Amino acid sequence: MKRINKFCCTLSLTCAGVLAVLPAHAEVTDADKSFLSMAAQSDVNEIAISKLAESKATNPSVKAFAHKMVADHTMLSAKMKPFAQAWMLTPPSGPDADHQAEIDKLNGLSGMDFDKEYMQAMDKDHHKALDAFTNEVNSTTDMKFKTAVMKGKSVVAAHTNMADSMVAKM
Repeated sequence: MKRINKFCCTLSLTCAGVLAVLPAHAEVTDADKSFLSMAAQSDVNEIAISKLAESKATNPSVKAFAHKMVADHTMLSAKMKPFAQAWMLTPPSGPDADHQAEIDKLNGLSGMDFDKEYMQAMDKDHHKALDAFTNEVNSTTDMKFKTAVMKGKSVVAAHTNMADSMVAKM
């Protein structure tokens, strides 16, 4: 009888352990895929526009901000890449039409006009991205993805605060 009780207890604990792990592997939703596609496009956009700013900005703080954007968005993109590959999402090939238009506009500017336009674009983009990351953190049921999104959100929040501060000074 003791053996049967031990077996039942062990079986119960094993089942409980398996059930506790299951939510971490929730099925990917269309909303998760949509968010990831948006985040990947956002990274490509920020990198492209910030590479231009690295070479064209005149304010050393704006150049430093642009350099940080390239580095951080390259890192964010790399951290999200395994999810995109697993979910068979096609990575963006370049900036979207709106950001290409912004790049074209920035190419026609110089000096303080360039710096101010770049920082305003970064501020606007990062506020939009922060809202999207916040919504995704609250809605995704995939715990591994949620962890990655939370880390990304903290990076985007820091960028938003930096952009807010710099725009206020210009």
